[in-house]
Amino acid sequence: MPPSRRRLFTILAGAAGVLATESLLSSALPAQHTPQPIPSPNAPNQNFPPGLDGPDQKPGADNKSIDPKTREEITTDIQKLYELASELKEQVGKSDMNVTLPVSVVKKAQQIEKLAKKIRELSKG
Repeated sequence: MPPSRRRLFTILAGAAGVLATESLLSSALPAQHTPQPIPSPNAPNQNFPPGLDGPDQKPGADNKSIDPKTREEITTDIQKLYELASELKEQVGKSDMNVTLPVSVVKKAQQIEKLAKKIRELSKG
């Protein structure tokens, strides 16, 4: 037999041996399972029925209720904000905005911005 044929048969025999060994090993190994997702720590507790938040929720607590004193303060600040905005509108209407921006307009806008931020912080609680 010429050396090229011997080499061809050797390669074919080796390939057949590898394929046979691979099929035997794959049947001997345990089947791989799909990984299970890890539940989120922020997910609702599955032990409680829907609509209930669990034992850490206080039964008498209402998260949306605002302290009456804070509510009154917010109301007065909103009225003041409305007055400041009206005054700013009048000042802008009276002044010529094409030439320069008056300092009083800028100061009034800063007061409005400061008051709006205060109202926002009070509303957050």
